Amino acid sequence: MSLLTLLDSRAHRNRNMPNITIKALLIYDNIKNEGALIKSVAFPWFSILNEIRKNPNGIYQFDSRTWEEIIAGAYRQAGFDEVILTPRSGDKGRDVVATKKGIGSIRIFDQVKAYKPGHVVTADEVRSMIGVITGAANVSKGIITTTSVFAPRINQDEFIKPFIPFRLELKPKDVLLVWLNELYQESQNK
Repeated sequence: MSLLTLLDSRAHRNRNMPNITIKALLIYDNIKNEGALIKSVAFPWFSILNEIRKNPNGIYQFDSRTWEEIIAGAYRQAGFDEVILTPRSGDKGRDVVATKKGIGSIRIFDQVKAYKPGHVVTADEVRSMIGVITGAANVSKGIITTTSVFAPRINQDEFIKPFIPFRLELKPKDVLLVWLNELYQESQNK
């Protein structure tokens, strides 16, 4: 049985089996005002990425909070100095806050949309993120990461287009999977 199958709670309920969850995708350093500071990723994070590489459609078996943890871990693995996983509620439109310090410091707000196939990220949801990054004085860029796709022609929307690519990035499923695969491959080469 694969790790993804173990994580599918619906399958366990159907077989009257106990739910098996992995609580340690991330190793936390401490809690800050904005949320939990990520120290590093744990072994199950790599296992999940490996399973996703083998079965990309398995991404739909994870709930939205697990996806937020996966993305927070991805920023940590990508070399960001400070990664914060925001609380489940009251996150002010940010699921992950990732910061690279030093000359040319950047701070990213990522909003994770764990959607099933056919459920697109709408222009209103993207405009909402624009409001978040416009209202915050301490952010370089907003990213919306999704397991789905964005509404057709969203890049042509008159209120969205001016922000892309320097203040806003849209990361659909195909781009997300490439990024996660690259991070996994880099970890295997170390």
